[in-house]
Amino acid sequence: MLSREQRTAILALREKGQGIRPIARALKLSRKTVKEVIHSNSSEPPRIVRPQKAEPYREQILELYEECQGNLVRVHEELLSQEAQLAYPTLTAFCRRQGIGQTPIVPAGRYHFDPAQEIQHDTSPHQTTIGAKKRKIQTAVAALAHSRMLFHQCYPRFRRFECQHFLTEALKYFGGIPETVMIDNTHVVVLQGTGQSMIPVPEMESFAERFGFRWQAHEVGDANRKAVAERSFRYFETNFLAGRTFTDWDHLNQQAREWCDRVNRSYKRHLRARPIELFAVEKTRLRPLPLWIPQPYRLHHRHVDVEGYVCLNTNRYSVPAAWIGRPVQVRETWETVEIEAGREPTVLHRRVIDPIAKRITLPEHRLARGQGRKPKGPPPEEKILAEKAPELGSYIADLKTKGRKQTLLALRQLLRMVREYPREPLLEAFVEASRYGLYDLDRVERMVLRRIASDYFRLPKSNDHHGEGR
Repeated sequence: MLSREQRTAILALREKGQGIRPIARALKLSRKTVKEVIHSNSSEPPRIVRPQKAEPYREQILELYEECQGNLVRVHEELLSQEAQLAYPTLTAFCRRQGIGQTPIVPAGRYHFDPAQEIQHDTSPHQTTIGAKKRKIQTAVAALAHSRMLFHQCYPRFRRFECQHFLTEALKYFGGIPETVMIDNTHVVVLQGTGQSMIPVPEMESFAERFGFRWQAHEVGDANRKAVAERSFRYFETNFLAGRTFTDWDHLNQQAREWCDRVNRSYKRHLRARPIELFAVEKTRLRPLPLWIPQPYRLHHRHVDVEGYVCLNTNRYSVPAAWIGRPVQVRETWETVEIEAGREPTVLHRRVIDPIAKRITLPEHRLARGQGRKPKGPPPEEKILAEKAPELGSYIADLKTKGRKQTLLALRQLLRMVREYPREPLLEAFVEASRYGLYDLDRVERMVLRRIASDYFRLPKSNDHHGEGR
């Protein structure tokens, strides 16, 4: 097909009085083609109209599309069952051209950002290898909207505590504070509402006031509003995470920071500059950081368990044994766990990032080898028995080793018998029990009762079965 330029040239040469043969020779075209253009007297290429094989089935396609809930595979199957001679690619091409089931294409907008106007923040899940184990991680990004400077960090989970830590590190990395932080409608920051009507959580609102920026959420479905942050995730996954393994979380985040330094110094064709060069201008517009930036932290209230540990995120941190049973306050930062109990010196632990049910014991909290718990003295029941019935000392010693009942329960039963029964029958019964090696106190108690039955109880006569003479 001739282009518009060729057809215009043919008509122009014809107006100058050139013949068909010279025009064909000059433009390297056939004389028939030149004649057709001269006869049409139009520089517009003719529109080729081809019949569509699916056009006769248009009404059926529209009905079946609704019945099959937009599944073109099922539409094609139903058409074939109705003896329609139509290939599946022909059906899909027809639907595309006619706009059946197609979302209208809307041109993407273009946003202009002034220097220091906005940081875009978002998170995305990824997979990587940490400590020879495949792990799911949450990747957070902060991107300056004007200069496109990037800052990435990774976390095992992303809550308000991690969000505060990440943005604190990001603002330190950029060395200044923008006017707004653009987010999606995440529950980490949003208390209620969406978009312009979003109300942040009081905790996150206080965090923003500390640095002097304000939260802003894009409208629902308008993810392009923070495309600078969204676009970086694929690059992070295919460039940084690809082929890399990490020993721990510190190693991962250190490597991510070095990768961001290299990316921010590389040339970007769509910017026609390096982000670090644009940042040189933007940094002068950023508000300075506060003189003192506190570490984000969380407060917990715990009780020291019987083993001398405090549980936090399934991990257990040691404290002095004297704190067992006491309430303590735990201050958790990103790197440390500080445990306080009144005016006692604070116990400082290095925080374990993963919830892996691990015990962390400081050297000063370990008992020296062979220094177990001091043996307890005899129970109070044994001391009382030694005072009230010293004659039973040898029997008690044998009872503790040979008796089947728990020692403490046996001592309590024995003390009750000493308090309730007369001394002489009681001692006689225990002398006889010791002679035969009998340490079943229930049987010994029955022996005592037989000895005192006639003296302390009025029992019925053997020939009186009706209880007379009691």
